[in-house]
Amino acid sequence: MLSMPRLTTTLALCLAALTRCATPAAADTAADRLWATFQNPPAQTRPMVRWWWFGPAVQDGEIDREISAMQEGGFGGFEVQPTYPLSPDDPSRGIANIPYLSDPFIARLAHAGETARQKGMRIDVTIGSGWPFGGPYVPVTQAASMVRMAQLTLSARQTSACAPAPGAGEQLLAAYLDGQRIALTDGCVHLPSATTPRRIDIAIASRTGQQVKRAAVGAEGFVIDHVDAAAVRHHLQVVGDRLLQAFPKDQPPYAMFSDSLEAYGSSWTGDLPQEFRRRRGYDLLDHLSALFQTGADSEAVRYDWARTLSELVDERYLAPITGWAQAHQTRFRAQVYGFPPPTLSSNALVTLPEGEGADWRSFTSTRWASSAAHLYGRPVVSSEVWTWLHSPTWAATPLDMKIEADRHFLQGINQLVGHGWPYTPPGVAEPGWGFYAASALNDHNPWYPAMPAVTRYLARISALLREGTPDNTVAIYLPTEDVFANMAPDYASADKAMKSRVSSAMIGSVLDAGYGFDFIDATAIRKGRLSAGMLILPPMKRIDPDAFQAILNWVKGGGKVIALDHLPDAAGGLLDQASATQRVHAIGQDLMRVGGKAAQIVPTAQVDAALRAVAPPSVTLASPQPALGVLSRRIEGGHLYFIANTGPRSIDTTARFAGDAAGGSWWDPMSGSRKGVPAGPFALHLEPYETRVLMLGEAYAAPVGPEKALHVLVDLSTDWSLNLSGHEERLPKIGPWTDRTDNKGFSGAAHYRRSFTLPDAAAGHAIVLDLGPSLPLAKEEGTPARPQANIAAPVREAAIVSINGKAVGTLWAPPYRLDITQALRSGHNDIDIMVMNGALNALATRPPADRRVLTLRYGERFQDQDQDRIIAQPSGLTGPITLLTD
Repeated sequence: MLSMPRLTTTLALCLAALTRCATPAAADTAADRLWATFQNPPAQTRPMVRWWWFGPAVQDGEIDREISAMQEGGFGGFEVQPTYPLSPDDPSRGIANIPYLSDPFIARLAHAGETARQKGMRIDVTIGSGWPFGGPYVPVTQAASMVRMAQLTLSARQTSACAPAPGAGEQLLAAYLDGQRIALTDGCVHLPSATTPRRIDIAIASRTGQQVKRAAVGAEGFVIDHVDAAAVRHHLQVVGDRLLQAFPKDQPPYAMFSDSLEAYGSSWTGDLPQEFRRRRGYDLLDHLSALFQTGADSEAVRYDWARTLSELVDERYLAPITGWAQAHQTRFRAQVYGFPPPTLSSNALVTLPEGEGADWRSFTSTRWASSAAHLYGRPVVSSEVWTWLHSPTWAATPLDMKIEADRHFLQGINQLVGHGWPYTPPGVAEPGWGFYAASALNDHNPWYPAMPAVTRYLARISALLREGTPDNTVAIYLPTEDVFANMAPDYASADKAMKSRVSSAMIGSVLDAGYGFDFIDATAIRKGRLSAGMLILPPMKRIDPDAFQAILNWVKGGGKVIALDHLPDAAGGLLDQASATQRVHAIGQDLMRVGGKAAQIVPTAQVDAALRAVAPPSVTLASPQPALGVLSRRIEGGHLYFIANTGPRSIDTTARFAGDAAGGSWWDPMSGSRKGVPAGPFALHLEPYETRVLMLGEAYAAPVGPEKALHVLVDLSTDWSLNLSGHEERLPKIGPWTDRTDNKGFSGAAHYRRSFTLPDAAAGHAIVLDLGPSLPLAKEEGTPARPQANIAAPVREAAIVSINGKAVGTLWAPPYRLDITQALRSGHNDIDIMVMNGALNALATRPPADRRVLTLRYGERFQDQDQDRIIAQPSGLTGPITLLTD
């Protein structure tokens, strides 16, 4: 497979004579090792998959078969996640749902673990079924907790009223009149007579009632209170310890996993008033109405309440589970965001932080996790990828996978956990079972034979992005203090609120100016983790005084700070607000006295110019290219740049990169080849969604060949045969098989075949097979957060090319070109292009799945998404097909 910068490239010629172009003149040991890693990435860099066990209705034989299929597809491991059933027990088809945590379930998990060990594959296990954690063992007194307000109305001259008796797991906390706490005795309030009606607010410690989402059979029940230490211990005893019984003590899973915290509405725990008084110094119950009503003290009280809740998440959920995992010789992999509210620095408490979200030009939990990994020295950081890729299930293509994965790589991710791999019992009609949403990436997918080429590409990038250190010269301060001060009990999430405070426009400006960045928060700054050269303070009101002082000290030591629009001018909780705010003002004044480029206030719209005035960017383009993403890492002997065209149109520009004076080489992650480049600037051409790696430094130099224009040697666009399901037909001109109505419902592989004579003039020249151009769609589909391919590709969806009976490569992403020089012979040659489409075509011929009996048996645990989008897709080759040469 060949990824070419342009038709005038010599990269194709390098493939034809790999030893001539691939051996650097003077590579040191580190460069040699890195090149070997790139060509053959280690197993631990391969993508993983989330393996959904539906029911679970799993059998040892199928477990073994699917693990083998994962390995053959190039996946390095899997995460077992038992989830909702897709069929009632059905002896006629051998389907039996095994209750979660039962002896048969533990036996199946043990078998999966043993098979993974035998095959050298990684196994992770979710510490629960569905999400968030919970189940039938959770009593209402340990269920996710919330605080709510109920109202009583006292009519004129009425002097007392009583609140309804608290329900299961509830407790009456306090009563308020006009925001002021009043006595609440045995659930009743007693007031003097008045001439007008009055409203009494009653604060109640309650339960959200949330049930585990997508639970397996036997895993139904309340979600736990994530900030109740006893509830978390109980969960680990009942679920965590039980899961580990499936593994030998000296061979535990690689990691135990916690999905994102989606305990919606969680805002309380039983001893919160006591913990609040101990940490904040006053009685929260005296001021609880401030969480629900806007008043003079509301922001200060909310700030104190939110940070107390966040501290308890760290201390009672994240830290204990990490300790538990370490005690069992495994690791804790966790998505540290959601409800209730962890902060960015909460990621420091887990061994393997993980993110989620593909929009690389906006705030995402992906960059939240990777930033924390960079700040706290976590060399491997993962992301849940392809979560909502090209819905409905089975619609996603290899190119879709690449598009989203590249956007995660651009955010600093170097381990992909694919979402996901649906288990299917033997005998279920193709394409088998699928998750209610997300992509289906198993070997029931018709294009799965192309998966080894896809995972090889992904592993190459993952391996490279583990090398060296991040080269992000900018840090963006996350205004967690403002988020906390404006947090409400019904939406207690820090990362969700951050999107509205760290704007996409500002992030885009930083990226377009040519700078890499990480997020940072007050905790990391207080701990001395600010190592970037420049710090951006987004428009914000509050800031932690200790962090602000650390910033001032850092500026005096040579750091540069750019405050957007204004400096923060407030701080503190209720008791220390005046003194803390006074301190913030004083620090701000000292900061402005430093002045100059070291400390400045600029309008948000001018952040790019301000950055360039302070320090040169890592990347400078001749023209703006918002679709062009660049990630930089410092490596031994030079710089590494991952460069991605994230859009459906070609990019042509001239680029300069930091460190390009010595030249280096282009590394092609699709083909595994490299080509030397002289010192910059570089003429940069990228096809739609194309990616390349630029290695700069003398150690990475490679021979620079002359540029030779390629031209059409032979036009192969006519006279093909098409073999589909054993039926062969002649094609006067190459075209999709779905051009014929009777083929629209076919999902699978078809063979395009023909012969040709290689002209004598081709001897001694590189020959490149070109399957046609990639043209942007008139109307783009998907969103930045849920991307999908927006090109009319000449291959739908992947092709394996064979020349003279020998497979020579797989084409699944632009540019659809392949060097075939070594497979050709003089004179007569045969070409076979096996093209594979997706499963939607076959599914479009069938009625929707009937879930009626399933729902009657187990209740509605999911709803199939986007069923109206199950439409037959164009399939096959579009052309024109040509042979190119120099």
